[in-house]
Amino acid sequence: MKATYHKYMLEFKRPSGTSRGVMTEKETWFIVLEENGKKGIGECGILRGLSADDREDYEGKLNWVCQNIHLGEDVLWRELLEFPSIQFGIEMAFLSLKSENPYLLFPSDFTNNSKSIVINGLVWMGEEAFMKEQIEEKLKQGFTCIKLKIGAIDFQKELDLLRFIRSHFTAEQIEIRVDANGAFSLNEALYRLNQLTGFELHSIEQPVQKNNTDKMAELCSLTPFPIALDEELIGVFSVGEKEALLQKINPQYIILKPSFVGGFRGTQEWIDLAEKYNIGWWITSALESNIGLNAIAQWTFLLNSVMPQGLGTGALYTNNIDCPLEVSNGQLWYNNSVQWDADFFLKIRINRSSKSKQ
Repeated sequence: MKATYHKYMLEFKRPSGTSRGVMTEKETWFIVLEENGKKGIGECGILRGLSADDREDYEGKLNWVCQNIHLGEDVLWRELLEFPSIQFGIEMAFLSLKSENPYLLFPSDFTNNSKSIVINGLVWMGEEAFMKEQIEEKLKQGFTCIKLKIGAIDFQKELDLLRFIRSHFTAEQIEIRVDANGAFSLNEALYRLNQLTGFELHSIEQPVQKNNTDKMAELCSLTPFPIALDEELIGVFSVGEKEALLQKINPQYIILKPSFVGGFRGTQEWIDLAEKYNIGWWITSALESNIGLNAIAQWTFLLNSVMPQGLGTGALYTNNIDCPLEVSNGQLWYNNSVQWDADFFLKIRINRSSKSKQ
């Protein structure tokens, strides 16, 4: 078996804002396996400044994986505990190699285009007019669940945006999720939550920065509406640590990004614990290319969750890989009449950051 890794820079169609700044491009890495004339591909979706494996030795670890690919998926996954995005890339690549179609990892009613996945429409941070424009666009596109990133502009303006939605749509018509990305200070967090109460929000993600577990536990016990942990889960590797965190904070929801929490296996560990403690959950992508998004979507469909998932990021980039994933009326579909980009393996091979090991 031959294994190679390849760096690829995804270019945003327009700058996308979070509480951590504005992004114009996003770095990702692909692992390509080749054996007996077949190829498999996996994506290691890393977000600099956020991923647990944003480390100086990241590329070195990719090189080590390619040198030791003969160890097999199970051994490599265990050895990569502190590199969750590479764990995910390895899972994906081996599944891809074993599949008749390298992009058809989990055949289902989703991949035969007979059923869809309900998703939320994502509204990025920005100036008030830009955010309002996005909201109106999502509503016209038929989304019944909208997720707004808050914390970047004046909080009163963000309240006005929520007021705008609620003046036109009830909570039964449009579900609103907000994501603070840890933007609230410890002292003001509960006050901010109470200010948001009147808008009948579904939930708020990560109101304060991670590693403030005492405060987060207090907020989850006092909050007027549900809190979802997101960044809080990053860097929590063992099952014991995961269980201890959920027991201490006792959140209403957790949000699971396979690239951040150890791929399908790591995500399933969180799901099993969440269900043990009666904590809700949903799956989201983490700005992967369509390679990673495709794998996450196919796997998520098999979980049979009725909640809207966070899987609609494929249209963000100018240089994404063409694929069958399509968003229509707030749902993600797998349109088999659209073909994957047959030249994508070649495109990533010519990247100057590509490395190869036998």
